[in-house]
Amino acid sequence: MANAQQTISLYEELLQALQQKTARVGVIGLGYVGLPLVQAFLRCGFPVMGFDVDSEKVAQLRSGRSYIKHIGSDWIRTALDEERFVPTDDMGRLSEPDAILICVPTPLSESRDPDLSYVEGTARELARHVRRGQLIVLESTTYPGTTRQVLVPILAESGLEVGTELFVAYSPEREDPGNPEHSAPRIPKVVGGINQESLQLAIALYEHAVVRVVPVSSCEVAEACKILENTYRSVNIAMVNELKVLFDRMGIDVWEVIEAAKTKPFGFQAFYPGPGLGGHCIPIDPFYLSWVARKYELPTRFIELAGEINSSMPAYVVQKVAEALNDLGKPVRGSRIGILGVAYKKDVDDPRESPSFKLMELLLRRGAIISYNDPHIPVLPAMRHYQVPRLASEDLTADWLASQDCILIATDHSAYDWDFIVRHAHLVVDTRNATRDVRDHRHKIRKA
Repeated sequence: MANAQQTISLYEELLQALQQKTARVGVIGLGYVGLPLVQAFLRCGFPVMGFDVDSEKVAQLRSGRSYIKHIGSDWIRTALDEERFVPTDDMGRLSEPDAILICVPTPLSESRDPDLSYVEGTARELARHVRRGQLIVLESTTYPGTTRQVLVPILAESGLEVGTELFVAYSPEREDPGNPEHSAPRIPKVVGGINQESLQLAIALYEHAVVRVVPVSSCEVAEACKILENTYRSVNIAMVNELKVLFDRMGIDVWEVIEAAKTKPFGFQAFYPGPGLGGHCIPIDPFYLSWVARKYELPTRFIELAGEINSSMPAYVVQKVAEALNDLGKPVRGSRIGILGVAYKKDVDDPRESPSFKLMELLLRRGAIISYNDPHIPVLPAMRHYQVPRLASEDLTADWLASQDCILIATDHSAYDWDFIVRHAHLVVDTRNATRDVRDHRHKIRKA
């Protein structure tokens, strides 16, 4: 009876602290997901601790600077001055927050299997430092079953009883970097708990920070929700990529077809082709789902086919570059090819899984001389899966454009003046339909 009373008091004490916003929130992983969450919880009145193993990131935050271009710095300086935000690389302080959100990467291994090493490493740090009465929420995208089968057993090594002394939930991150209409507080939050108490605590936490909380019956449903969202996009993008290849051979402009189809007011949602998939979610999540499906001895042929089509697009684009150069009597080997945009999407400084790196790798193999411009990424970062040189962004001048045998548009940043680019380039291969409104010198443009 005493133990039951003790359990109730732990739950109720944390619930009250969350409802009154006296609880301290901790965010592990201060990247494109974690830092916006820090901002959201500070803005709604919680004191926040930010944890990251990257000491350089922590140092920048302590000095009041954001290292993510679309996230400003003023709020960081204000929160530091008011002593409401504590950035740290000291994992020994994980016992201090009352609620901890895990926002670490979940990449793929070389064999394209789930790599949960960051989640597992974080869980082991937590197991060493957690205390009774804390809420742990995993936000990292992963396959259904991860929270209960991977995270919970490691947390149980702390000696605390998960579900009664330590509460655990899953809430998938939903970020659209660079889109002010879909910032973290404006996106509904799906939440599933390992038990009812964990779910209620997670609801009490997030309801202050986001427009709406969507509770579901289990962690597994919440995990599957995220996988569904991104697999849906992957499959539909694969369809238009396949149609692009077909329509190109038929002499039909796929972009014009999509614009015409968009006029239907029901039953159609526009997806667009491109040089390949980028970002941390869409190129990765379907493989998490197909991996877990194999454990259940079920094929996911539709999803795997979509992955194959999307993965083939960089090679298709490079072939179109080769054909365009050939029309001018030039081989790829020895040609100077300038790539516009290495971020995975327009107007962000996020290069994760960007198809531009695969394009560079394939062109280098063919002997091309590569350079690039991206106003958001001044120097190419080291990439886990791609062997490309650490180039610096070229100035987008008339001289640089004219010095290239081909300009390859990989990311259609708003900062680009397409008329200027086409005017000074000898040849433009456009994978994004970015030059659709350019009227002069259209003979230079090839769509890919």
